[in-house]
Amino acid sequence: MTPILCRKKTVLHLARQVTPKRQRGFTLLEIILVLAIIATASILVVPNLGGFEARTFSTQLRQAQSLLNYARRTAVVSGQASTVSFNVLPADEMRQSDREEERTSLSNIVAQWNGAGINLSFRDSTDREIEIEETAEVTFYPEGGSTGGVLLFAQGDQTGAINVDPFTGRVSSGDPEEDE
Repeated sequence: MTPILCRKKTVLHLARQVTPKRQRGFTLLEIILVLAIIATASILVVPNLGGFEARTFSTQLRQAQSLLNYARRTAVVSGQASTVSFNVLPADEMRQSDREEERTSLSNIVAQWNGAGINLSFRDSTDREIEIEETAEVTFYPEGGSTGGVLLFAQGDQTGAINVDPFTGRVSSGDPEEDE
């Protein structure tokens, strides 16, 4: 075999002509692909954010019902009256006189529920409905009774009710429309 002789300069010159120019920026296809990925991700994330408020409201209702049940058990077991305080305003918006009054009655308060942004009403045994502007209390007694009534919760288009039987102290959730 005979070696082929070629000049170095000619081979390098040909190699430069064969390689394509370097790309600068993105192609239209790459941009469309990235936008499609972002759109798909937003379709998956946005519905979960929309239901966040509904889940928060139902969680607040379950928490209020749990606190009422806890106070009822505490009253029966300890032999002393137990109270649950329902605060509609955040703690930093409460007036100073309310804080002092709260400190004096803390001896029988076993739980506090804070529901800023949730409208709260109370319907007593005479079907008189009172809208709670700051604080409401439900007290359970050692013999099983309570101050009783129906707590009505509302936030936006969502509503819920918790019934507290005045004679037995039983706590149950209910639909506010069926009570009317």
